Amino acid sequence: MMKARVVVTLKNGVLDPQGKAIEGALKALDVSGVASVRQGKVFDIELAGADRSAAETSLKAACEKLLANTVIENYKIEIA
Repeated sequence: MMKARVVVTLKNGVLDPQGKAIEGALKALDVSGVASVRQGKVFDIELAGADRSAAETSLKAACEKLLANTVIENYKIEIA
């Protein structure tokens, strides 16, 4: 059994209204030092088997097909 984490974030230059809303809320709560906020998604996935190469291939396919909109999002795969 392997564990993986997939982090999906918006590409640079893509408008992030949710991040802007969070940024505004933090400033309204007097949280100091916040210059900007970009939000994303994190997926923690447990994988059957022990073949890291096959796991990475499967996760890339999952990202390309479902987890990330690759037109506007980047993804990073980390296998523990």
